[in-house]
Amino acid sequence: MSKTILITGSTDGIGLATAKSLVELGHKVLVHGRSEAKLKDVLKQLSSVAAAEQLFAYQADLSSFAELQKLVAEVKNDHQQIDVLINNAGVFVINDKVTKDGLDTRFMVNTIAPYFLTTQLLDIMPSDARVVNLSSAAQAPLSAQELIQPSVQSDNAVYAKSKLALTMWSRSLALSLGQQGPVIVAVNPKSFLGSKMVEQAYGVAGTDLQIGADILINAALSKEFANATGKYYDNDINRFTAPHPDAEHAEKVATIEQTIIDIIRPYLAA
Repeated sequence: MSKTILITGSTDGIGLATAKSLVELGHKVLVHGRSEAKLKDVLKQLSSVAAAEQLFAYQADLSSFAELQKLVAEVKNDHQQIDVLINNAGVFVINDKVTKDGLDTRFMVNTIAPYFLTTQLLDIMPSDARVVNLSSAAQAPLSAQELIQPSVQSDNAVYAKSKLALTMWSRSLALSLGQQGPVIVAVNPKSFLGSKMVEQAYGVAGTDLQIGADILINAALSKEFANATGKYYDNDINRFTAPHPDAEHAEKVATIEQTIIDIIRPYLAA
């Protein structure tokens, strides 16, 4: 059965590889990117393997709450239901480290925007829908205060903190929704894949992106992940495993999630 699947950050890297595979499988894919030119190029690429009714494109800068609001509104206007949300978009090395809303861009894109999108699209996601959050093997403890104020720490440090925070709220939101769904799972797609992010951060070409795309597709569609809500999958070891200890620390998780809720509250529709 064809699914309607939104993939953020799908104009290059793992996101694009995943989008290509999913349209080839016959699914309706909603590609997202920050660049209009890249989106047009991706639509051109995908149109060679997909019917026009399978493809939708959405332009939005995920560091902006105004553009996140617009993205949610456009998706809801175009689609009655979203079966899978893959929160793939992420940043590592960036020049503009502070958003227009005064937040750290890295935390905003990697942690807060995915929470905003997930919670704001829940009302058009059935109980058997899935949310696949792109985590990482790189995870580091953080304080709630770090989500509120721009950080002076290195890109490496903030990236690791942002991915732990994402993994923390993935588990928390999944547990709070329970059987009401959707399945929410955090996935490390594999370390040092051949993405632009890896090349910028580490100066290496990386391994085959399709390895990462394949595990995202499994997480989105396979029976293996049907009951995986709240879990963490590490593709470096090819199995579900315990997340960072802080992701299972109830008090720390509650504090992080509540901080994110407080950050996004002023930007929610009345």
